Amino acid sequence: MTTSANAAVLRNVDSPFTFEEVVLDELEPTEILVKIVATGLCHTDLAVVHGHIPAALPMVLGHEGAGVVEQVGAAVTGFGVGDHVGLSFAACGHCDNCLTGRAAYCANFLLLNVAGVRENGTTTIEGTDGEVIRGSFFGQSSFATHAIVSAHNAVKIPEDVPLDIVGPLGCGIQTGAGTVLNTLDVPAGASVVVTGAGAVGLSAIMAARIAGATTIIAVDVLDQRLEFATKLGATHTVNGSSEDVVTTIHAITGGGAGYAIDTTAIPSVVADAINSTRFGATIALLGVPKPDAVMPLGLVSGAGKTLVGGIEGDSVPQVFIPELIALYRAGRFPFDELITRYAFDDIDQAIADTQSGVTVKAVLTMP
Repeated sequence: MTTSANAAVLRNVDSPFTFEEVVLDELEPTEILVKIVATGLCHTDLAVVHGHIPAALPMVLGHEGAGVVEQVGAAVTGFGVGDHVGLSFAACGHCDNCLTGRAAYCANFLLLNVAGVRENGTTTIEGTDGEVIRGSFFGQSSFATHAIVSAHNAVKIPEDVPLDIVGPLGCGIQTGAGTVLNTLDVPAGASVVVTGAGAVGLSAIMAARIAGATTIIAVDVLDQRLEFATKLGATHTVNGSSEDVVTTIHAITGGGAGYAIDTTAIPSVVADAINSTRFGATIALLGVPKPDAVMPLGLVSGAGKTLVGGIEGDSVPQVFIPELIALYRAGRFPFDELITRYAFDDIDQAIADTQSGVTVKAVLTMP
């Protein structure tokens, strides 16, 4: 049985979303139909809007969805109608990386998360006139009132956890926290630099505090973001627009930090992050760069440093998201403080506020 939905459709690069009635395909046996309650707005969505990530258009974006299960496919186990779920990235479940617990590096990641189709090449969304509209963005396309989702990328959520805060755990917050706790496995007593105090960076700062890092340095150009970073666990802040980032961090750490995380993908900021670390440090690069972004090889070659291009915090969402929720319930991971809610039809304002820095993490709530 097909389902009608109201969706925000991106038809052209750098164009506003248009709200349209669309038709969702019938469920395949391993899929579930989710009524979306809320969905986060992520910089990865905006990277597609601006053409930094090439995608086939028209497409329904959105990949930090949360909602209630309305239908389940014939082969689905572990989910039932009425379950509360958070949605995360898609993975095939059968490649070598998936089978060894590295689903974030699924061999079919680009197909399943960016191409706008299922693994078998079929699409999940069409217009009311039969026009093909790409869906399955990160296995969900949650900028819509309903989404077809593979059971592989859904996570059951306790009913006492508000669904209007859950969605960002599926990507941005999971990425920041997971980079600290999984990818880098930051030890107690470590020094950590985080460049960019957005949702991903602030999640990394909260996770660094949980890990027991004793020097946590936030770098940004907005004083209000640096104040927020201090509230969430940063021990030091550096304003990159008025301070010498590298000199200041070397002074704070006595020779450079042991770990750095860049969330900006701005080459000059990445260079500062690398140069702010000591010999033998590890640096994780998380931002989505513009297509023409380049970095001097001399920053790495012979520097005795390890650079990691991290994806989704090396997380297994069905394991890591419940862990983050447990930390939230214990008062140790207040990710809800990052969130500002917007009505779904205010998506353009949410984008503007995100890009200006007014909002850390915009969440769109469905009517």
